[in-house]
Amino acid sequence: MSDKLILNPNLDNADGFFDALARAHDGLEKSTSDALNARLIFLLANHIGNNDVLTEALAAAQNSGHQR
Repeated sequence: MSDKLILNPNLDNADGFFDALARAHDGLEKSTSDALNARLIFLLANHIGNNDVLTEALAAAQNSGHQR
């Protein structure tokens, strides 16, 4: 695994993944959808396994979101 967060497009089939993600949420109530997202985040975080990369990803996500 890399020691740095990859911010350039890096998915073999981004559209296919987005479609699968959207289908996984079809028909779910918000709380169930949120729980699915949380489980996915923890599975992927475990796969990455590098706290520095995860911290960098969290900061990037916070900085790219909408201001409240």
